[in-house]
Amino acid sequence: MCDETGKPVHLLLTAGHASDYTGARCLLPSLSHAKQLIADRGYDADWFIAALKKQGITPCIPPRKNRKKRRRYSKTLYKQRHKVEIMFGRIKDWRRIAMRYDRCAHTFFSAICLAATVIFYLKE
Repeated sequence: MCDETGKPVHLLLTAGHASDYTGARCLLPSLSHAKQLIADRGYDADWFIAALKKQGITPCIPPRKNRKKRRRYSKTLYKQRHKVEIMFGRIKDWRRIAMRYDRCAHTFFSAICLAATVIFYLKE
């Protein structure tokens, strides 16, 4: 998760087969200060959107292609999602992370945390 400037603020490492919104369930309590959440289609779940609205957060999540009842979202706001992708790209600039040299989850997550810390403080 990143803030509005693209700085990483919350990190969570889940199993490779876990869906996006399953991991997001763990991050819901840390979203208390957020006004809006921009996410991709992987986070389109009724329970997740309801939980965001319950916390007073405006979700900007496009509906999945196979959704029966289409939801509306702000396409203008959704264009800001590139900041998240840029943050992931900066983290993956670290070869150790991009190539997944570390097989242990705690060692891999430590490398991600180190990269995110450097990116957080070097970002303009």
